[in-house]
Amino acid sequence: MDEVDRKLLDLLQQDAARSLSYLGDCVNLSPSAVHRRLARLRSSQAIARQVAVLSDDVLPGIVRACVLVSLERESAKLHSGFRERVRSVPEVQQCYDISGAWDYLVVLAAEGMPACRATIDRLFLDAPNVKRYETLFVMEIIKLGMAVPLAKRSRRAAK
Repeated sequence: MDEVDRKLLDLLQQDAARSLSYLGDCVNLSPSAVHRRLARLRSSQAIARQVAVLSDDVLPGIVRACVLVSLERESAKLHSGFRERVRSVPEVQQCYDISGAWDYLVVLAAEGMPACRATIDRLFLDAPNVKRYETLFVMEIIKLGMAVPLAKRSRRAAK
């Protein structure tokens, strides 16, 4: 992956709907050259998928929560079952295996408090291997994103 690929990925993380012409202008390539690079990045899984980010302003009633989770025992089978369960729930946006006093951080979004509560109960309260969990409800989104700053990182590494 070269500097042009990093710049393209950075631009796509900001807005994946940008045209090939626009992207080409930004990296000094023709639209067809940009298309070839993007096809290569997709086939190599550097671009895992493209999604639409919905605005909370037009989705009233969405409840977001972060849940810290600790499992009963350190067992690959228990962790595997927990991970499968979390992956299968559409309300779960992200899940991280973390270090420290907790085993996982789960980020979820649901349509209203009853749906959020039902999701939390289904995932954590009714789970056989969850030792404890703590739910932190999001009061206000300060920054929302998943972008990895590739172009900036590559410039620092080049110095």
